[in-house]
Amino acid sequence: MAYPGQPAPGGFYQGGYGGAPGGPAFPGQAQDPLFGYFAAVGGQDGQIDADELQRCLTQSGIAGAYKPFNLETCRLMISMLDRDMSGTLGFNEFKELWAVVNGWKQHFVSFDSDGSGTVDRQELEKALMTMGFRLSPQAVTAITKRYSTQGKIAFDDYIACCVKLRALTECFRRRDTTQQGFVNFHYDDFIQCVMSI
Repeated sequence: MAYPGQPAPGGFYQGGYGGAPGGPAFPGQAQDPLFGYFAAVGGQDGQIDADELQRCLTQSGIAGAYKPFNLETCRLMISMLDRDMSGTLGFNEFKELWAVVNGWKQHFVSFDSDGSGTVDRQELEKALMTMGFRLSPQAVTAITKRYSTQGKIAFDDYIACCVKLRALTECFRRRDTTQQGFVNFHYDDFIQCVMSI
């Protein structure tokens, strides 16, 4: 009897084609449309690094009319979901990333009120509020200065900002055991939290 992720009797997967190392992680993985993008750049190890993620996202057209993601944004995306700290993403992590980036893209488009392909400080503040971030005006200004060019935040930078906010918030939330908005960090823990993103 063959189990999901195990070869059928005779040592081959049904259909006669090999899958990712160890075979499909779940039945039907090879039919998942995202698996084609992933497998095209993932190589034999069944993982993608930042360079491969950049190629994959560019080939998929997820950025639409916006310029392709830069390598640093791809590194940030990997760090957000890289639970085993390997510096790579497996297919399931990639699928999660795909869903998150698509959600942020739709969000970006809805707040790009003038259709310029950028958001300004006020649009960013509204976008962050609808995502549940309650930040001071000073924090929004600091974020805008960090991610904007002449006061405008392009799609790639918007995604980088969202990745960093999500990752830092998760890092903070894990340490805020009482959910009061306050934590104490040891210096080394703080550095690990910030530098791993």
